[in-house]
Amino acid sequence: MAKITASTPKGTRDFSPDVLAKRNYIFDTIKSVYEKFGYRQLETPAMENLETLTGKYGEEGDRLIFKVLNSGDYIGSLKQPITEYTSNKLTFEISEKALRYDLTVPFARYVVQHRNEIKFPFKRYQIQPVWRADRPQKGRYREFYQCDADVIGTDSLWNEVELILIFDEVLTRLGLPGFSIKINNRKILAGLAEVTGVGDNLPSFLVALDKLDKIGRDKVLEELLQRGFSETIAQDALNLATLQGNSEFVLQTLQNRLQSSEIGLKGLNELAFVLKHAMEAGLQKANLEFDLSLARGIDYYTGAIFEVKAHGVQMGSICGGGRYDNLTGIFGLDGVSGVGISFGADRIYDVMEELKLFPDSVNPAVTLMFVNFGENEAAYCLKTAQILRKEGVSCELYPDASKLQKQMEHADKTGIEWVCLAGSNEIEQNRLTLKNMKTREQFSLSQQELISKLTSH
Repeated sequence: MAKITASTPKGTRDFSPDVLAKRNYIFDTIKSVYEKFGYRQLETPAMENLETLTGKYGEEGDRLIFKVLNSGDYIGSLKQPITEYTSNKLTFEISEKALRYDLTVPFARYVVQHRNEIKFPFKRYQIQPVWRADRPQKGRYREFYQCDADVIGTDSLWNEVELILIFDEVLTRLGLPGFSIKINNRKILAGLAEVTGVGDNLPSFLVALDKLDKIGRDKVLEELLQRGFSETIAQDALNLATLQGNSEFVLQTLQNRLQSSEIGLKGLNELAFVLKHAMEAGLQKANLEFDLSLARGIDYYTGAIFEVKAHGVQMGSICGGGRYDNLTGIFGLDGVSGVGISFGADRIYDVMEELKLFPDSVNPAVTLMFVNFGENEAAYCLKTAQILRKEGVSCELYPDASKLQKQMEHADKTGIEWVCLAGSNEIEQNRLTLKNMKTREQFSLSQQELISKLTSH
């Protein structure tokens, strides 16, 4: 058999035990806060039907969906290479399934499919991987985890307030020294479209506006012109969307400019409610900012939209979310509004690594290793090991009866605090020798004395 290069597909990663311990620290922190706020865990399959996902994420999002080819028998019956089948119809024929792009659309599908079992309003959280056929780069992967919380079946803006408090508590617990929660409202942007003449071209405008942080104003303007906007409309809309000043000035300017737009004024009222009550509830570390240029490129958002950025690092948004009024409608259940947020665990990990925020306790080593001198000695040690494990002490028996130096070096390199030795002399005396790998102190102890020392340590 020919040798192959050991590698992972681009945009995917292996996670070592040390890395996974840190990732689980993030997941566990998020999970505990979600549950404290009344959210219950849900999981959905890695694959969805292709039609479930397409048409929900905007023109650029749809291109990043990983399609899954049908069974080999079917593909084998095609008369031409798959690459020659380019029509949309044939794409559906050879790819009826896809890896999930996010967790929100599968959640909407779940809600509709299980609507007779669900008590509304329904609060769920979900921590699972998603896949996007994106170009891998720093902070951007093809396989990554999302940590979502959504509440569906209510229009109440108190949910938006609560989700802001969740952002604040999770990131404060994780030790981020500073971060900004940026908020906008799609209704305000719809009003902007009405008063500037963008009109029905709002989706195209939002796709370009969403790139403002990445490519800058001039490039966004250039893209708008390429998308068919007149320079007058593009400049006016972009000027309004990038209005500078404190929140009071921006809100007052918008109030005046959006007088003729009912939906725009409704968005301003919703935004004011959320900002007021989130601030009154009290934020621990977050800076809550109204950012009119915040667009979020996903099509299904209809109300409040959020993004969170960490201070002190060169990184894109680490969290996001928003209100969607009728996402379930595409599956046949109209009029069910929802709102949700997502923590980008992979980016949060990168931020915490760069800022050295992980506590030492995140990745504890095994407490005790028993040296293996042979079958009889190993069996003697194993009895003590089992008692220690029942008492909650992590311990292991070195698997091979190899040289003592090799076993001690293994304990030292892997950060094991204690080593226990039991040779023929110890077994005759019914004792064990316990050695501290940091201080090099040694103790001759009975089994019960050793257990007491380690469980009280």
